[in-house]
Amino acid sequence: MTHFDLPERPKILVVTLRRLGDVLLATPLVRTLRQGLPGANLDVLVFAGSERILKGNPDIDRVLTMPERSSLAQTLRLIAHSWRRYDLAVCTQSGDRPTFMTLLAGRRRVGLVPPGGGWWKRLIHDVAVVADTDSHRVDELLRLADALGLKRCSDLVCPQGGSADGVAPASRYAVMHPNPMYRYKRWNAAGWRDLARGLAARGLAVVVTQGRDAEEQGYVDQLFQGDASIIRERGRLDWAGLTALLKGAAVYIGPDTSVTHLAAGSGCPTVALYGPTSPRLVGPWPVGGLDRPWAPSGRLQRRGNVWLVQNPLACLPCERLGCDGYLESRSQCLDELGADQVLMAVDQALQPREAVLA
Repeated sequence: MTHFDLPERPKILVVTLRRLGDVLLATPLVRTLRQGLPGANLDVLVFAGSERILKGNPDIDRVLTMPERSSLAQTLRLIAHSWRRYDLAVCTQSGDRPTFMTLLAGRRRVGLVPPGGGWWKRLIHDVAVVADTDSHRVDELLRLADALGLKRCSDLVCPQGGSADGVAPASRYAVMHPNPMYRYKRWNAAGWRDLARGLAARGLAVVVTQGRDAEEQGYVDQLFQGDASIIRERGRLDWAGLTALLKGAAVYIGPDTSVTHLAAGSGCPTVALYGPTSPRLVGPWPVGGLDRPWAPSGRLQRRGNVWLVQNPLACLPCERLGCDGYLESRSQCLDELGADQVLMAVDQALQPREAVLA
């Protein structure tokens, strides 16, 4: 343990005010806290909606939520509920709001602080860990566990207790998730159609997953134009159900999005399509963790059960919001990525595990 002691059964709060995929990437830290402090009562504070990715998580006693854009009254209620309630609060971000919530909730505090500036945050935390802007997000969070003297647990903890009944076919199948949250991370439509045909030619049924948003439904409708051979999930499964679907799949293919992180963490052979964003920082986290970091750019990389495909133009990774610099921008690297390159990764992922390791 670090320089301060905790009660035998401490109350611990982990603050992670981020979106779904980022909350999933925090689960190795939560598991490390659970296993290192087995008698603790462990709560997690997330944005409303992100708690869905924590369904059935055995390491968490309670999930607290707050709106992403909370009113003064909502904030005051949360403050009144959590004021100095916890023996230890762990802040997984260096931003102002999560740091402030950590200060209010915890009698002792451990958290990330920015590399430069943020002097007041260093004063707030009993143990301040400088955020590492060049390491994977999971590694960065596990440095908080290092600061507490806890042995790291590397695996993501996926949602549990779900079923893919009514969606998963009886035959061998692949899962595709065509639509990320933002347009600049989207692969080209011709690529998805060619990939679906390539998967069918390899004897696989094709299941397409998507969110429940009407615009996303319309995009996927247009993409496959009523192709009756494709099984459409249509947003019927919750995150635990998606986990069950992915665990049964022969291969998954998707862009830089939460479902891709879920596929990697579930153990499914995962083919991830990355564009402007550097995988070094937020690439899919395979089962067992990374044996070496993702390279920022490369045609095809493999780590564990994940194959990462990029179109390595000279500008990659630009870390911009696409070529035009906004969320609905095009991304040339993804627009020009061909299905042949993706199917090459699929063929590797479909090999028996013994052949892949040889």
